Amino acid sequence: MTMANTPLIEMRDISIAFGGIKAVDHASIDLHPGEVVGLLGHNGAGKSTLIKILSGAYRRDHGKILIEGKEVQINNPRDAKALGIETIYQTLALADNVDAAANLYLGRELRTPFGTLDDVAMEAETRKVMHRLNPNFRRFKEPVIKLSGGQRQSVAIARAIHFNARILIMDEPTAALGPQETAQVGELIKQLKAEGIGIFLISHDLHDVFDLADRLVVMKNGKVVGTAYTSDVDHDEVLGMIIAGKCPPGAIPGPGALQSAA
Repeated sequence: MTMANTPLIEMRDISIAFGGIKAVDHASIDLHPGEVVGLLGHNGAGKSTLIKILSGAYRRDHGKILIEGKEVQINNPRDAKALGIETIYQTLALADNVDAAANLYLGRELRTPFGTLDDVAMEAETRKVMHRLNPNFRRFKEPVIKLSGGQRQSVAIARAIHFNARILIMDEPTAALGPQETAQVGELIKQLKAEGIGIFLISHDLHDVFDLADRLVVMKNGKVVGTAYTSDVDHDEVLGMIIAGKCPPGAIPGPGALQSAA
């Protein structure tokens, strides 16, 4: 795929330590508009910690974060949101007992001139963003607990993009979903890509990454083993990166690579 010259976001030489142990060790990754980058690695590899630095949950000890070539400061989740960075966690963080509109505007409710909740305006705006994202969504009046897993993902994604997210962090978006719902999430991601939104996809599922991501980054022991276009590597080569830290010929080695494959 063709990439813009300037990445949407760059994380350069990022490090963070907890109790003297480096959870992320001089890691660098980037993301372009309309691109999905899959982050892979065993539990404890550093991928979730790296992304939590981007989302403002952790403050880095070292390194730079740039958006469209300009250095930015992200010290808390509010900073990240102001820069158009939204995180969709595996739990989705939805309020199960209320409908899609109430979830979309949770904590940011619209009010009438009389100070009451403007339910009509919130539902109208919710219908607009859901139609743009998932035209088949019809269950606007139901509590989200009654929605399918794919529909719940639609609501969580709509909440993020409605408030002008340019960078989405998706944590295991298809976990515990069936084949039909997984396909629905795949369609949602394609729509987001078409709108120029960049996505970091954290997943343990290689099939997810190969189906949804343009590139992948493998981490091990806090370091980047390597990065590759999904079209340039196969499943076995990526498993070798994850398990042994070996970088195949189709990947660009990072500081965490042990050696290049022959």
